[in-house]
Amino acid sequence: MEVLKVSAASSSIFKDKKPVSVRIWHWTTFLVLSASMITVLFASTMFSTKSNVPMVTEQILKKGGAVTPVQARAVAHEYSDKLWMVHKYIGYGLSFLLLFRIVIEMIMSKEQRLYAKIMQVIKPAKVQYPGSDRKHYLFVKYGYLFFYLVLLVMVITGLGLAYEDVPFLKSLHKPLVQVHSIAQYTVYAYVALHIVGVIRAEFTGNKGIVSAMINGDPN
Repeated sequence: MEVLKVSAASSSIFKDKKPVSVRIWHWTTFLVLSASMITVLFASTMFSTKSNVPMVTEQILKKGGAVTPVQARAVAHEYSDKLWMVHKYIGYGLSFLLLFRIVIEMIMSKEQRLYAKIMQVIKPAKVQYPGSDRKHYLFVKYGYLFFYLVLLVMVITGLGLAYEDVPFLKSLHKPLVQVHSIAQYTVYAYVALHIVGVIRAEFTGNKGIVSAMINGDPN
């Protein structure tokens, strides 16, 4: 069988068509993760309990009232508590999206699955791409696998925290918080790097990646 070598100028291994289901999942997940990041940012800064205790105390005293530190902290905690509640509901949405992505992968044609795309580059094929393209492509695809794995850890630990009233889960509160935080910030860092990588690709020979994720066609 004749093997064809394709130059980066004429074609790109990254320019594949994206199914509608994957595109919907991609942009919905981006919006949900963005909302998750925003709630974490505000809950950890402007609406954190520690930051608002002095403000609550000051405002009550200005109105001629009296308040103890414990009472002020209880009132201030309501701000962050409501925001973390929103974060929890966003987490439920993210859990559904992860399940949806698994279903998408299962019902896709074999050629469109992530595993098949990786294997078509690893195994000898009719079309051979330049070595640098192959390595870059595999790096990106393995990055996706890493993202899905960390996202799974984030979802599982998040659900563990959401249902920590269960005695068994309550006893695991501290490790769940630690692992969830690590997974959460790893996912956020991946999203940031992914955006930078896509923008860079658009200006360095792989133009059309964004178009493929919007309308399905990279050309």
